[in-house]
Amino acid sequence: MSRPHLIGLTGSIGMGKSTAARMFRDAGIPVWDADAAVHELYKNGGAAVAPIRALRPEAVGPDGVDRQKLNAWIAENPDALALIEGVVHPMVAKNRQSFIDAAEADLVVLDIPLLFETGGEDRVDTVVVVSAPEEVQRARVLDRPGMTEARLDHILSKQLPDDEKRGRADVVVPTVTMDETRDHITALIERLRHA
Repeated sequence: MSRPHLIGLTGSIGMGKSTAARMFRDAGIPVWDADAAVHELYKNGGAAVAPIRALRPEAVGPDGVDRQKLNAWIAENPDALALIEGVVHPMVAKNRQSFIDAAEADLVVLDIPLLFETGGEDRVDTVVVVSAPEEVQRARVLDRPGMTEARLDHILSKQLPDDEKRGRADVVVPTVTMDETRDHITALIERLRHA
């Protein structure tokens, strides 16, 4: 089988990316999840634990890499993020390629929250951005346990603004209602399969 058509799925926090990914899965499309891949690398026994311990021993506990401690290190040390990425990015890339190679499918979705921020759009054939109006986004995120306006604003400050993401997308999937989202995803799958 030739290489599958790669769909890069992204969107800012609260825009419905997880729901869209589930809809692709429900349609029989394999979905690789970047966050889940990192979680596997960071958990106790994960491939990133020893290299992260070598960089920052206090960032590793009995359960593996402590992301809060990593984030604190990043906040205090301007070189920390590049050091961490130097360890983790090659491992994530290997995991992603293994998933693509094993997929045996015509379409594969790569669910990557920071697709644009990491230059990932160059590694996919079609970029899909999920989007909803700002008031819908904020309401969804603020409904999460422990979320505050200040925390949400901090997270958004680290992400490319939604209007920029939409401007760089090949396809924008609106996520205000489940039916609307499903209709757009179904139509996209059909279009890509018959392109």
